[in-house]
Amino acid sequence: MSDLHEAILGWYDAHQRDLPWRRPEATPWGVMVSEFMLQQTPVVRVLPMWKAWMTRWPTPAALAAEPSGEAVRAWGRLGYPRRALRLHAAAAAIVEQHDGAVPDEYDDLLALPGVGDYTAAAVASFGFGRRHVVLDTNVRRVFARLLAGHEFPAPGVTKAERALAASVLPHDDSAAVWSVAVMELGALVCTAVAPRCDACPVAHLCAWRTAGRPTYAGPERKVQTWAGTDRQCRGRLLAVLRDADGPVHRSALEAVWDKPDQRDRALRGLVDDGLATQVGPDSFALPG
Repeated sequence: MSDLHEAILGWYDAHQRDLPWRRPEATPWGVMVSEFMLQQTPVVRVLPMWKAWMTRWPTPAALAAEPSGEAVRAWGRLGYPRRALRLHAAAAAIVEQHDGAVPDEYDDLLALPGVGDYTAAAVASFGFGRRHVVLDTNVRRVFARLLAGHEFPAPGVTKAERALAASVLPHDDSAAVWSVAVMELGALVCTAVAPRCDACPVAHLCAWRTAGRPTYAGPERKVQTWAGTDRQCRGRLLAVLRDADGPVHRSALEAVWDKPDQRDRALRGLVDDGLATQVGPDSFALPG
């Protein structure tokens, strides 16, 4: 084992957070649910939702047996609710194509609805201990600084970046732990803002630190807005549908957003995305 591996794995052993989807008793399905929920969402918000979800739907078959609208309802205010639809579709595919068991091969995982390269690699690695390059935002940032000497990675994953990550992926059984350890280092120490280099176990090996921590010189990073956006409007409308026991009249939706054009556009978007259905001329509901 190299000094790099030993330092990061040793740090992880001492500082890892106790997250339920990382425990030995966690199932591959539990890992998959966590990966869907954690996309662009902080751990603190995911924890209670993951626990509630796994209590209600401990297997893919349990989720697939209910309407997709129930998945949307249970997703609550976690954000990006299309993830709930995709997870429900993935559960149905697992039942239909894999006898209800989450597949352990990358290609089979990648073929599931809503599963991309990162999620397939993460579930194969963290759910089954397979050896794959797992590149989430935190891992990419750590490797950009530690190995390439850049403050941030490129906007999208490059072949060179993937090759660099593959070059340091352990060849033994520690590969899966290595991936989650680097991820944890990025989440807790090598953060996007105010990285704590004094607490980093590999600061002495970091190319970015050695270079004097040069600032990012790439394209300007976009700052997401929220207030007054279509996303906020969609969230308000979906919250009304989610909290209702049945169809909701258009007047109830009008009461939560007073801009007709934007409201109608957001409502059409919810229907087009499968997050809502129109029930009669003036009523809407979650999908059945």
